[in-house]
Amino acid sequence: MSSNNDPVTIPMIERNPSDLPGMDTSDQSTLTGEAVLSFHNISYRETVQSGFSFHKKTEEKERLSNVNGIMRPGLNAIMGPDDGSRSWLLDVLAARKDPRGLSGDILINGKPQPANFKCTSGYVLRKDVVMRTLTVRENIEFSAALRLPMTVTRDERRQRIDEVLELLHLDKDSNVQPRSKELRKRTSIAMELVTKHPILFLNDPTTGLDLVTTVDIILVMKRMSMRGRTIIFSINQPQYTIFRFFDSLTLVASGKVLYHGPAQEALEYFTSAGYEYDSHNNPEFFFLDIINGGFLAILDTEEYSHDANKYTELSERHHQVTEKLANMYVQSSLYREMRTELDPLLREQRTGRNSTLEQITCVTPFWNQLGWIIYRSFKNFQDFTWITIIRLIITVILAVILGTAFRVLRNDCTEVQSRANLLFLLTGLECVRSLSTRELFKIDCDRFLHEHTSGYYRVLPYFLGKLLGELVPSLLLPSIAFTVIVFSIAGVNTDAKGFFTMILTVMILACSASSLPLSLKTGVNAAAIPTQLMAVYFIFMLFISGLSLYSGSLAPGLSWIQYFNIPHYGFTALLYNEFLEQNFCPEHNAAEISRCQNFITCSGKEFLTIQGIDLSSWSFWENYVALTCIMIILFSITYVQLLVLKKKRHF
Repeated sequence: MSSNNDPVTIPMIERNPSDLPGMDTSDQSTLTGEAVLSFHNISYRETVQSGFSFHKKTEEKERLSNVNGIMRPGLNAIMGPDDGSRSWLLDVLAARKDPRGLSGDILINGKPQPANFKCTSGYVLRKDVVMRTLTVRENIEFSAALRLPMTVTRDERRQRIDEVLELLHLDKDSNVQPRSKELRKRTSIAMELVTKHPILFLNDPTTGLDLVTTVDIILVMKRMSMRGRTIIFSINQPQYTIFRFFDSLTLVASGKVLYHGPAQEALEYFTSAGYEYDSHNNPEFFFLDIINGGFLAILDTEEYSHDANKYTELSERHHQVTEKLANMYVQSSLYREMRTELDPLLREQRTGRNSTLEQITCVTPFWNQLGWIIYRSFKNFQDFTWITIIRLIITVILAVILGTAFRVLRNDCTEVQSRANLLFLLTGLECVRSLSTRELFKIDCDRFLHEHTSGYYRVLPYFLGKLLGELVPSLLLPSIAFTVIVFSIAGVNTDAKGFFTMILTVMILACSASSLPLSLKTGVNAAAIPTQLMAVYFIFMLFISGLSLYSGSLAPGLSWIQYFNIPHYGFTALLYNEFLEQNFCPEHNAAEISRCQNFITCSGKEFLTIQGIDLSSWSFWENYVALTCIMIILFSITYVQLLVLKKKRHF
């Protein structure tokens, strides 16, 4: 596919209904105008892998074959049977497929499709990816804030949002969360319309909607097309009340074009070829029956249920009919007229052609992207108020019980061991709590891929925004609250500096522990890594740390494990901070000490020495350094997986 490095926006033109626009472009920086999309000799081959991971077979499958056509301002429908052809054609035209399998040319107003075409055109997924925890207006505001240039003032942006809300009949539901499918679909379209891109692609926008809602959405799309938008969409079996609004119709099956031209001339095209049309029949059913070669007659035979060869017969007949219809279209006058318009465009643009890689361009700076992602992430977290309240109540109850238990059990003889047990338990709870973060990026995968590809934001601000907007309030705040409650009840003998050092240690431990499940649950094959493996890791590492606490030393040959032991570093730092300056043997309690001299430890330094902890300040800070390095490495792995993910998946 040819492309060009220079254009960063789709070139626009003024309306010219008498001939094919594209020879006279206006200012490329404007977001208004009209665009005509033409595609020339498009073929697409997909590389498919099958078999087991250690013995995979690779083969190429042809999805599209020698496809040509023109999509002008108006409603351009792509229809066909459920063999995937219509979605493949739509996604290829929208540059949402891997360009390595594509051959041919896609032009915008007679010029090569820009490298950042995905960022300068709208695309509505079949699967809605709007944030359901935000209101309709907030979703549209997010799109406008990140996809409109910073030169657009806040008042202008608000005016655009109000216009889109009114156009899609969303003004009354603007402050409602899009829970219903119909409302989510309208919101998805509104998020694309607010940018005023001249071309809008929609992948089966009416799937799953009732007839009334479908008609309403088609009418909205019709009004948009009358304003000069080029609307290209795939649709499955529309009613005649919907079909009559189409301006252009493209019928595809088995990767071949069977008809491409004015929608209202399609019936005449097929009837003139000898196909009989019943006036009571739906045009879509009529077209499908022609494409499938009258297969209903085959299925209606009595032998069908007893003859397995009917499946083979049906497949062969479908292939033969598809080839026949494709050849009939290529030999038609309709095809010849289209070629007279396409060929001059193709010859002109080949002069000075150069190829470029696909580009993702964002019109807003890094800090704007980061701020809006943090805002949306925090709003998403904030919406789950009842879940947050339940977690908070459980945290408070557990902290009160734990703090009270250790306060009741403590005495001079067991002060050291009880306090060490409490720190060990705190370390274990923080590791277990970190497992809840494993789906932070995975559940948002489809939304991230769509928004990043469409030019909302780059990967780095999304990554940092999710961490700051969701990980911090969902993980760190409960950890801090739990620690404060437990040690306020159980009693903390350290000064203010030691108390805040303990809080900082818990925060670093929580972040480091949460980085492990995030690094394993972000990639393409994240589902293959069970949560139990991460739980086993933390349990085993806590067991290793517990050996040194209760037996005084590690088993021979296991000392190297501590280098990969996240709980060990956090537990050691907590022990150092808590015990370094402690004295558990006051002089007035000498009688009690005499009864406990077989196991009493009076000095905190003595206890740390027994645990093999160096008393130098570096012995404390090396735990922070280790946890920080582990956290940076694992978060970097998570970030790299996001980069790989957006390269492997094309939306």
